[in-house]
Amino acid sequence: MSVAPVSIGDVAGVVAALSFAFLVLRLGSLIGKAGKVLDEARIGVRGVSEQTVPLLSQVTDTVASTNEQIVRLDTITANVSSMTTNVNALTSLFAATLGSPVVKVAAFTYGVRSAIHGAGKGKPKTRRGRRRRD
Repeated sequence: MSVAPVSIGDVAGVVAALSFAFLVLRLGSLIGKAGKVLDEARIGVRGVSEQTVPLLSQVTDTVASTNEQIVRLDTITANVSSMTTNVNALTSLFAATLGSPVVKVAAFTYGVRSAIHGAGKGKPKTRRGRRRRD
């Protein structure tokens, strides 16, 4: 058996081939791990999108319901405003029609009471309220 002569170039070629094989093996494992990470990310995105679509549908329903309630609230506010105007008009009407006669009746009854109380005592009437400066 004869051994072929090995030169330094042959050893360097074998070392380079082994280094290249090791590099390819390491890069393959890194690419495999990156693929697993991308698969997990894809699964996560799919889960988020599957949950987001129903959530967006619920948000749309909630906004529509809120808009209906706001329309009802606007109607109620308009009705309250109309009632306030009617009560104001009714108060003005009451003051115009009954206010003056009620004041006159109160003044008349006060005058009658004063006359009855003043006649029984025999005292001169004293003025109540502010004094007038002459």
